[in-house]
Amino acid sequence: MYFSGIIIAISCFLIIGIFHPIVIKTEYYTGTKFWWIFLIVGIVCLLLALLIADSLCSAILGIFGASSLWSIKELFEQRDRVKKGWFPMNPKRKKEY
Repeated sequence: MYFSGIIIAISCFLIIGIFHPIVIKTEYYTGTKFWWIFLIVGIVCLLLALLIADSLCSAILGIFGASSLWSIKELFEQRDRVKKGWFPMNPKRKKEY
């Protein structure tokens, strides 16, 4: 049997699920000043995905890279959600809002 589709689907689900709390915690503790780390990780993963011949590993790296790049957008949107009061504000960083 071929399980590559199921492995990719489960990996995609887990990677997206892992990035959700990472974005929330990053915004809570540091704000949006480290968005560039998500950019570098995303670009590196996408470039590695292009260079790897194994389709399963390449797909998982591509998903990880795309999720990292998408997290940049989510990081700034998380800041807006905090401003609206939908998520808790870090009391040590109140003046940044």
